[in-house]
This record gives sequence, structure tokens and C-alpha cells, in this order.
Amino acid sequence: MMVKYRPPEGSTARARGLRSIPTEAEKAMWNLLRANFRDMHFRRQAPIRRFFADFVSHRARLVIEVDGGQHGGEKDRRRTRTINGQGYRVVRFWNSDVLGNDDGVAIAIAETLQERHPTHPSPSRGGLNKGVP
Repeated sequence: MMVKYRPPEGSTARARGLRSIPTEAEKAMWNLLRANFRDMHFRRQAPIRRFFADFVSHRARLVIEVDGGQHGGEKDRRRTRTINGQGYRVVRFWNSDVLGNDDGVAIAIAETLQERHPTHPSPSRGGLNKGVP
């Protein structure tokens, strides 16, 4: 049985602050998730242990990180290990992929969700929504 941890004191206010200043890539990812994966109930800037996941679906146990050039070092590896230890899979996308290859990103997310949550329908390449309903 996995122990559920409460987020540290002040996490809610910090998460609200992070949600109020998203990057362009985070805005694009949020629109993509809302348009194509609404049933997975993704949340933005959700606390997991001492970290804030850019996007998380608790239902699918999936964390999506949108990374710029400053990411990829030991700090990110520790973060990923901690989040994996909570039962989540972490998937990372570069800002440039989110902004320039949204179809590819959506397909990669759909494939990951299919692995994690087999009852989730896998959209075809032409079946991805481009806008939020």
C-alpha cells in the first residue's frame, strides 16, 4: 500500500502563483490536454511531494513536464525518481516540440495513456482536436 503524502505548507498558494504565469509552451500544452484528453482530468502545477508537476492526471498516474533549455540535469533526475516513487510515470516534452509539433506530442501522450490506462481511446492522427470545445 502506498502512503499518501500531504503537500508541504504553502503549496496551494505556490501552485496558484505558478498557474497564474504559464509559459507559452505550458499554455499550448494545457489547450492540447483540454482538447484531446479531457476525460483524464489533467491538473496544472499540482504538488507531488515537494515538487510541482506541470501537468498531472491522478487518474492515469501520469505527469507531463514541459521543459525549456534549463532542464535535464541531476536535479530533474532526482525529481523524476521522487515522482516515479509515488506511482506516477513522468513524460517530458521540450518547449519547441509542444509549440511546433503538437500532433506528435498529442500522439505520444495518447500512446502513453494507452499503456497506463488501456481503456482510454487512442486518437488517430487525423482525429486530434485542434481547439478547445
